[in-house]
Amino acid sequence: MKQDSIRTTVDIPAPLYRQLKEQAAARGRSVRELVLAGVRSVLLRGQRPRPKRVRFPLIVSEGPKVDLTNERIYEHVEFP
Repeated sequence: MKQDSIRTTVDIPAPLYRQLKEQAAARGRSVRELVLAGVRSVLLRGQRPRPKRVRFPLIVSEGPKVDLTNERIYEHVEFP
């Protein structure tokens, strides 16, 4: 059974359409499939929750604070 669909017309600039056609051929897909994939991508992007900003430090330590510099690390760890 064929899905319900709506036919529409979209004006695509010629240079952009050539790129679209090349991409479709390179992927072995039709221009229609790529256009529909793009539309789905845009619609799904609006539904995804925005990633939350990470606040540092990720793990808060209750232990004593250590003042550590690169120079102090190099005193204790041997690097090649």
